[in-house]
Amino acid sequence: MDPKVKAAIENAVRTEPFARALGMELLELAEDRSLVEMTYIPEQMDNIYGRTHGGAVFALIDEAFETVCQTDGTIAVALNVNVTYVSSPEPGARLRAEAVQVSRTRKTALYDIKVTDQNGRLVASCQALAFRTGKPIPFL
Repeated sequence: MDPKVKAAIENAVRTEPFARALGMELLELAEDRSLVEMTYIPEQMDNIYGRTHGGAVFALIDEAFETVCQTDGTIAVALNVNVTYVSSPEPGARLRAEAVQVSRTRKTALYDIKVTDQNGRLVASCQALAFRTGKPIPFL
C-alpha cells in the first residue's frame, strides 16, 4: 500500500465529522484489511429498547468498509451491504469492526466485516460489495 494513500485515509478518518461524533478510531489499515473501533455509549447510541441502535453498529461497519475500499488510492462506493446482527453489546463495550478483502476485480471488491466486543463476542457479521470507480480519492 502506498504510504501517501495510507496517510491520507488515516487523516481523513481523524477529521471526518461523522467518525469523530461517534468516537471512531482507525487502528490498522492495509491494502486488504481495515480495523476500526469505537466505544458503545448508551446515552448516544441506544435505540428505543435501551439496547445498541443497529445504525450505530452499521456506522462502525461502514467506516471499516469505507477505509479498506480506498486503499488503492481510488474511490469505491457501496453497491450492497448485508448485515446480520447477532448480539447486543453491553454498555461501555469497545466495539471493533474488522474488514477483510475477499476478492477484487477491476470494477468490484468484496469484503467480509465482523464486529466484535472487547471479549471477542460477535456482535454483527457483514458481507459488503463495492464498485471501484477508478477515480482518485480527492483528499490525496
